[in-house]
Amino acid sequence: MDTETLLAFVREHKDEDPLKLLLQQKKYPGVDMEQVAQQIEGQRQASVKWPTLAGCRYFLYPPRLNREQSSSEATAKHKVEIVQEFAGKHKTKLRIADLTGGMGIDSIAFAKMPDTEVDYVECNAELCHLMEHNVNALGLANITVHCGDSVEWLRDRKKKYDVIFIDPARRDTHGKKVAAFEDCKPNILEHKKLLTEHCDFLMVKASPMMDIDKGIEQLGNVSDVYVVAVKNECKELVFICSDTDGETRIHCTNIVPGDGKYNNKPFTRTQEAQAKCVYCKSVGRYIYEPDASLMKGGPYKLLSEEWGMQKLSRNTHLYTSDNLHGWMGRTFCVLRETQLNKKAIADAIPDGKAHVIVRNYPAEAAALQKQLGLKEGGELFVLATTVGTKKTGFICCDTKNYQHFFEEMNK
Repeated sequence: MDTETLLAFVREHKDEDPLKLLLQQKKYPGVDMEQVAQQIEGQRQASVKWPTLAGCRYFLYPPRLNREQSSSEATAKHKVEIVQEFAGKHKTKLRIADLTGGMGIDSIAFAKMPDTEVDYVECNAELCHLMEHNVNALGLANITVHCGDSVEWLRDRKKKYDVIFIDPARRDTHGKKVAAFEDCKPNILEHKKLLTEHCDFLMVKASPMMDIDKGIEQLGNVSDVYVVAVKNECKELVFICSDTDGETRIHCTNIVPGDGKYNNKPFTRTQEAQAKCVYCKSVGRYIYEPDASLMKGGPYKLLSEEWGMQKLSRNTHLYTSDNLHGWMGRTFCVLRETQLNKKAIADAIPDGKAHVIVRNYPAEAAALQKQLGLKEGGELFVLATTVGTKKTGFICCDTKNYQHFFEEMNK
């Protein structure tokens, strides 16, 4: 079945259920229904994860696992910004090698940079075949596809790159997810010398589950680490290995498609250790929760110092103030402090609906919700946490509904 026929069939049936189409193989004997289902699913996923690709009429999508493992368009664009920051300042032409090409989203993003050559390397022949097709479909003549083992391919190359990007496979032989460098394929720690000999900057994508400080220690000469979240969900860590005599800088970013990108001030572990954190004696009008990138990066004391806010306790990574701040994370308006028992909650929330949030408190959110007799829903939050050494709760709302709920609770 040629590509043109396949895509024409997909366009004709794009609104149908892919699973039902798979069961209709006998009805369409000349149609590869598995490919049809794969393309329909890919196109639907693209509308959210790769919106630019969704507009490409002839783009072919890989199987589900490869799509799930691929970077989103938003995180790929962020990596382009990192490359421009490190390698693009004084270069008229950039040479980039993507040694774990996969679906090719990162390679495509790199190739859209002006005056850039990209070598895409992938050991999976099916993915290489798709990438060759997609490179033509996108009109990206500056990507060259290479099929084979990336380490051996690089070993045979005399070319030196400005940037080598590598995102090792993070699944073991049983398909279980892994995070440590030594458990991934290829094992970067074994091949670090080869990789760095062939580039000025080595960019390593790692699991968001990896311990940042361990990753820095294992890789060595890490100048920067980027903690990247999308819509407050930590998606990836990016380590930059280059010649550096200074301490590693940690950058935290939360990308909100359609809204923008939020960055904190880069920091080092020494700056965090020396920061002067103020701990609260009582909670103010607002409680602030850092976003996922800040929680992973860990500038906990610095947030207090830089924002002029008080931390609830040493191990409670929530902050408070009487003044409203713009913020990388969620902001809660405090309506009242409360005991965390059924009677107190019933008096404060008569309709019995609220979202329960637990932070540094000895209970799971679902169990506490049941214990308090609450149903999920409504516009109020019950925040269970620790202030100093005191286990306590707060009834909160978001900023736009503060006046309404404040008046209701103080009638």
